[in-house]
Amino acid sequence: MDVYYLIVFFIFGLVFGSFFNVVGYRLPNKMSLIDPPSHCTKCNHRLTPLELVPVFSWLFQRGKCKNCGCKISIFYPIFELATGISFSLIYYVFGLSIDTFIALLFTSMILILIISDVLYMIILDEILIFFGSIIFITKIIYNGIDIIIPTLIDMLIPFIVMLLIKLLGDYMFKRESLGFGDIKLMLVFGLVLGWEVSLLTIVLAAFLALPISLITIKSNKSHEIPLGPYLGIAAFLCLILRVDSTIIMKFLGF
Repeated sequence: MDVYYLIVFFIFGLVFGSFFNVVGYRLPNKMSLIDPPSHCTKCNHRLTPLELVPVFSWLFQRGKCKNCGCKISIFYPIFELATGISFSLIYYVFGLSIDTFIALLFTSMILILIISDVLYMIILDEILIFFGSIIFITKIIYNGIDIIIPTLIDMLIPFIVMLLIKLLGDYMFKRESLGFGDIKLMLVFGLVLGWEVSLLTIVLAAFLALPISLITIKSNKSHEIPLGPYLGIAAFLCLILRVDSTIIMKFLGF
């Protein structure tokens, strides 16, 4: 039965991964998610259902548009596979539970912001509000209203810390060091992970971003890289590894 559910979650992940690509691309451009339908961006060929099958359509078409032969980026099937694997990992770690539902929402938000931040250097408020609101309401329904104050504290501490980091960075570098999207993202991190683990994601994200930034800084004249994807990856790792405050305290020797 576990294998069955792992496969089901993987398939759902493939499908949602394809959809997240659309959301991450279209919303920053103020485009409808359904109109126009999926099409080749070069020749405007409307994709048929067979051309929309995640991963397999890319393989069968050898990474090219069926109509004009334009190359289709390998990023699409890789992202769909990554989403499928992420969804399966969530089931493997949390089983069928309310934590699974929250983890799926949280991971979906992360995946969408990775697309929008990589392509456009923007973390959309609409995405943060949509997923954050559902997660917040779900937690209250499941745990009761007594968690509201502790949850708000969990949200505010990483938000304030990230804001202070931005203010310090702006002062030191005499320019904008962080986008406000990264700061607002910490509200949702605190909501899901708690404030201690959320602060850990900032440290992990910095280590993840360092080697990439050193590689790309020579080709990037603005010296700007999106931090959101690294924060997202760090948060997902903490989520899947079930890192909590007790683990952090033991690591620090307390």
